[in-house]
Amino acid sequence: MRKPPGIVYGADESSPRAVALLTAIQHVGVMSIFLIYPVLISREAGGSPQTTIDLVSIALLVLGIGAALQALNRGPVGAGILCAPVPSAIYLVPSLLAVRQGGLPLLFGMTAFAGLIEIALSRVLRFLRPLFPPEIAGLVILLIGVATGAVGIRTLIGVGDPEPPGLAHAIVAAVTLGTMVALNVWTRGGLRLFCVLIGMAIGYALAEVLGAVDSTQRETFAAVSWLALPRFGHVSWAFDAGLALTFAVTAVAASLKAAGNITTFQKLNDADWIRADMRSISRGVLADGVAATLAGTLGTVGVNSGSNAVGVANATGVLSRNIGYVIAALLITLAFFPKLGILLYLMPKAVSGAALFFVATFIFINGLEIMTSRLLDARRTLVIGLSFLAGIAVDFFPDFFGNLPATALTLFGSSLVLGTLTALALNLLFRLGVRKTEKLAVDAARVDSVAIESFMEAQGAAWGARRDVIDRASFDLTQSIETIVESCEPQGPLEIEASFDEFNLDVRVSYSGPPLELPEKRPTNEEIMASEEGQRRLAGFMLRRYADRVAATHRGGRSTILFHFDH
Repeated sequence: MRKPPGIVYGADESSPRAVALLTAIQHVGVMSIFLIYPVLISREAGGSPQTTIDLVSIALLVLGIGAALQALNRGPVGAGILCAPVPSAIYLVPSLLAVRQGGLPLLFGMTAFAGLIEIALSRVLRFLRPLFPPEIAGLVILLIGVATGAVGIRTLIGVGDPEPPGLAHAIVAAVTLGTMVALNVWTRGGLRLFCVLIGMAIGYALAEVLGAVDSTQRETFAAVSWLALPRFGHVSWAFDAGLALTFAVTAVAASLKAAGNITTFQKLNDADWIRADMRSISRGVLADGVAATLAGTLGTVGVNSGSNAVGVANATGVLSRNIGYVIAALLITLAFFPKLGILLYLMPKAVSGAALFFVATFIFINGLEIMTSRLLDARRTLVIGLSFLAGIAVDFFPDFFGNLPATALTLFGSSLVLGTLTALALNLLFRLGVRKTEKLAVDAARVDSVAIESFMEAQGAAWGARRDVIDRASFDLTQSIETIVESCEPQGPLEIEASFDEFNLDVRVSYSGPPLELPEKRPTNEEIMASEEGQRRLAGFMLRRYADRVAATHRGGRSTILFHFDH
């Protein structure tokens, strides 16, 4: 594993205490934006102000436990990454349906049920890898970036506010976002590491100076106690079989989002990243499911892996998982200091919107990079394109989708859920008829290298193989055929057979004629210069170096060379 140049502290590196604390604070600051969800659910359920405070306090407690679980890198739970959960928009529409039908008890019961479904899914994810190829994981991350950016933009322009934002709001937003961008692009060291925290602090202070914090927020802050134990008097549970499918779909979307975030962290942490580590993803999704189950059991809204953590980590270059424990300590502490939690919730919208807009850019690009790491043919292009357009249609036409029947809102109420489910369905459909083994005959008298490369490129796109693997295989294949034609005088055409699965690419070259020698040791310079045999041995040695494994056989006058590439 090699640390990428833009990363200051890798996942397994311990950052200095000051860096850990300040980084944790800026993570918590961005996470606090999502505390709006327990507030919205409490209002929908007709909860009292105390009930709202309790939902927020318990959410902070659960988020802290979830952050600690996800930072674990040993045992069955935790991916060993810096990715704390947050109250999630994925749960918003199902939660609203639950509180309208059965109040908070039904919400808590169904949220715990969804968490258990996610726990169950975590145990079988590694076996379902062919159904969740990297292009779908990348699409999920890209949709998360779009959804996060959309929330940031709506917050910045005041969608749903009784009055449009004024000049002070615009100034605060511009200064906050400008500070984050400037520090991230044109500075190094501590200023870049803490660009989000510095930008939010400057924005908060400027909002106070310009009067962008209204009197109602001040009154809310003043009415809350400094110190109080989280209360559980509002907690009871109910279950409705009619909502089981709704929350099961939510659990699937939550699992894929968590898997996408973990995949992104793996890629950020390793410059030589090739494929997702499914064992780590399985442990991470399990930790995410435990946090969601705990949320329903203790009495708050559903939580899910926070993509904001991906954006902040990418922007600052700090991935140390030990910071997850600092975040956990801060969140659990905030659960016992309601006034501090409310202070985060009351962050000026110009500041929170700018922060979301900033981190969304990094999330979006991460998804795009993961998608384009694979070759894409017409099928995969349609999976990505149709699913992306279906997803963002929810954000483009919210009124249309919002007026659909309640039973359909689970599928059509969220761009992430609709886009993800569309991608899964299309992937299953388009996998039909895709052959995993293809053959090509090559005339030994007229070797067409371009045709061979085109064959490998077309099959790689159809299979969704990694571009670097296909490039290596194409080079090995063309060079081996040219060497065989020159050295072995094959009788008749050469046959190429390429077979693929998600883990392996095997290319076989068969011909009638003597075998091609593939020595494990390079011939000496004297051997190379002395005869054509030495040159052939050199060519065979070079062919071996480009593949992960090479084998040669000769039976009944027919020779076969196998080039194996790990995928």
